[in-house]
Amino acid sequence: MPINPYLNFDGDTREAVEFYARVFDTEPQQTQTYGELPEDPSHPLPEAARNRIMHTRIYIDGTPLMFSDTFPGMPFTPGNNFTLTLTGADRGQLERRFHALAEGGAIIMPLQETFWTKLYGQVRDKFGIEWQVNLEE
Repeated sequence: MPINPYLNFDGDTREAVEFYARVFDTEPQQTQTYGELPEDPSHPLPEAARNRIMHTRIYIDGTPLMFSDTFPGMPFTPGNNFTLTLTGADRGQLERRFHALAEGGAIIMPLQETFWTKLYGQVRDKFGIEWQVNLEE
């Protein structure tokens, strides 16, 4: 299972991705804004979020580097704006690792189904490192 760095920005992800793509002679992949998400009438999307990047990535010499804008109003601290993403096809292994990382830490988002995968969750380990766990089918 690869572990990928995931960088977060406060509204300037597009600019950051274009900068890194230029530096590393690559192109952004799979860019999606919050405004392109499936509509949920019980949680209307604020206008300020519509054009922010929900997810994109570039490949630097074969290594994926993923990016996202924070949702408006979420805390943001430059320099601490990253998570590590554990991606794999073995659901059981992902679940075990998620719960092991949570020991002495905190679950930020419990493992659950999302519109892009059958299993996703976020956890902060006891050392303060935030992890995303994502089932890749």
